[in-house]
Amino acid sequence: GQAEGWSYFWVGFFTLATYGNAGWLREQVCIYMCPYARFQSVMFDKDTLIVSYDPRRGEKRGTRKKDVDYKAQGLGDCIDCTMCVQVCPTGIDIRDGLQFECIGCAACIDACDTIMDKMNYPRGLISYTTEHNLSGQKTNKVRPRLIGYAVVLLIMMGLLASAFFMRSLVGFDVSKDRVLYRENAEGRIENVYSLKVMNKDQIDHNYVLDASGLPDLKVQGRREFKVAAGEIFTMPFELSSAPELLPSSTNEVVFTLKDADNSGTQVQAKSRFIGPQIR
Repeated sequence: GQAEGWSYFWVGFFTLATYGNAGWLREQVCIYMCPYARFQSVMFDKDTLIVSYDPRRGEKRGTRKKDVDYKAQGLGDCIDCTMCVQVCPTGIDIRDGLQFECIGCAACIDACDTIMDKMNYPRGLISYTTEHNLSGQKTNKVRPRLIGYAVVLLIMMGLLASAFFMRSLVGFDVSKDRVLYRENAEGRIENVYSLKVMNKDQIDHNYVLDASGLPDLKVQGRREFKVAAGEIFTMPFELSSAPELLPSSTNEVVFTLKDADNSGTQVQAKSRFIGPQIR
């Protein structure tokens, strides 16, 4: 009971969403909500490996006894048991051809093969195959579309790997206080800021804060601090400058956070330094 309110909100939200999608809506998610079903048909061609029913072998459907010559009766291998429909999680009949509701789970293949075994018929009435193969043509395994998909996939994997290995292990943010400025006992102009540092590494780090952009700019208070692994460190701090050296009433300053344990790691953040109106 000690977590923040947002933690409980998101746990509750995803709990309800999971129950609603998997327990209540169920196949309606695949039929009406899933985007995969919409774009998969654009990516398919006649050489794509899909779950398919072989109508040349299966038709004409009909019930029969196990030991009769069903071919003499003009029947195909499909005994019209509807097991493929009963096991389908989205409730489609794969014998009607490929439909966008099909999620490729292959439950109909397993069910049909079981029936074929019981009838002593060869398996594969429903199988992973291609439209070209079903029509008696040769399936082209290497084709421009497939090569294009492979190239795009490799590029995406490369970009993801680059983003992972080149990501910064420290998050740095500086926000200015709502008070514009104040004058301290030394007659210097002070601005107050809030510092937020996120250590994304698996080990603790010591950081050093510095600021630049104005002459005679000084960081008041702590400049060095330690942030534990995976923690977010926040603290207020002040910058001060001599009023006569300020070029304008609004000035840009750059904050630099350096890793004391690794001299090559540093991040920067920009903000404003507000001073009195210069006449």
